[in-house]
Amino acid sequence: MASDREFVEYVAGQLGALEDISYRNMFGEYVLYYRGKVVVLICDNRMLVKPTAAGRAFIGDVVEAPPYPGAKPAFLIEDRLEDAQWLCDLIRVTEKELPAPQPKKKRKK
Repeated sequence: MASDREFVEYVAGQLGALEDISYRNMFGEYVLYYRGKVVVLICDNRMLVKPTAAGRAFIGDVVEAPPYPGAKPAFLIEDRLEDAQWLCDLIRVTEKELPAPQPKKKRKK
């Protein structure tokens, strides 16, 4: 089931205090970027945060779920979606531990 754009916009709005948040549709689901890094996957109208040690420590009692069958589990965020400050703090600590994105290779013509 594809995610609703309204849900994606809601999550992005909750993260509005962060600069440089963007999202992109990928195969009916969405990826949210913070500072150019993939930090959130939105699949089946569920918010899944990329797993990091700092994110695990920040959340405490983590619930993990795969974004889609066969994928590695991520942190499922359900109970705190309405707490914008908490979400922003989680995304900040998560982004700090994620590697910089690989530079895109130029296509040969």
